[in-house]
Amino acid sequence: MDKNPVFSIIIPTYNRRQQLSNCLKSLTCLDYPRDRFEVIIVDDGSPMPLDAVVAPFQKQLIVKLIRQNNAGPASARNTGSIHAHGQFLAFTDDDCQPAPNWLQALEQGFREFPNALLGGHTINKLSENIYSEASQLLLDYVYSYYNSDPNQAHFFTSNNLALATEHFYSCGRFNTTFPLVAAEDREFCDSWLYQGYKMIYIPEVTVYHAHKLNLQTFCLQHFNYGRGAFSFHRIRIQRTNESIKVEPLQFYLKLLIYPLIQNSSQPGMLVSILFLISQFANVAGFFWENLHQLGSKLTDIKI
Repeated sequence: MDKNPVFSIIIPTYNRRQQLSNCLKSLTCLDYPRDRFEVIIVDDGSPMPLDAVVAPFQKQLIVKLIRQNNAGPASARNTGSIHAHGQFLAFTDDDCQPAPNWLQALEQGFREFPNALLGGHTINKLSENIYSEASQLLLDYVYSYYNSDPNQAHFFTSNNLALATEHFYSCGRFNTTFPLVAAEDREFCDSWLYQGYKMIYIPEVTVYHAHKLNLQTFCLQHFNYGRGAFSFHRIRIQRTNESIKVEPLQFYLKLLIYPLIQNSSQPGMLVSILFLISQFANVAGFFWENLHQLGSKLTDIKI
């Protein structure tokens, strides 16, 4: 690591003024020298400009606000990388609030693994919201499955990951062909591993996620995850020429049991039911996207 390493924190945003303000406020509390990181906000075509939201923080942070036509968060992250001067890119979202030691923990990780993709732990900040809690517990289960060996991780979400800027470009950046805000992070991780890089999970790299959900938005979120999963598998087949690898039945049985054995503020049985609903929504989204992309013909994806 250089004597004075610099992080570029990239935040895509769209029409969430209060969430963005809360995110920026958390960055002012980072226990890290102000001259060693910059913040790059990419406004993905919000109806109203965000200058008034960002302005109060310009005396406390090195912050840039960039505006682009609406093209989705993957495109916004790529746009942010173009304007970044940091040795490392740290990605988070506008509804996230990194912990004070976030950059410290990332710096320590890069000292040991300078060429790896680092991912951290996300904590639900809205524990009183059962849908937000269920969504986070589902992600926790996925992390426990795919990242059971922290030194051989396989999946990180884009709201809490970091890597060297040069490797971001050599890997090809985020794929912008996805139709929704879904699975572009999964595709990036898969492409990263395919090119021979390592992924390291560091739970001390923590962000707090404040994504308010209700039953309708919960179902829609997981329906869209299913749509994104279809697009992911089509791209992956083109890259690897492999068929879809379906997780074993045991994966889904453990998934439904997982909420019952966790220390959560919400009733485990109700969360387990929401897990089941999420999987039905995911499957529905997968096959809807199949028909949407390929018409009435069944996909050539082999399971």
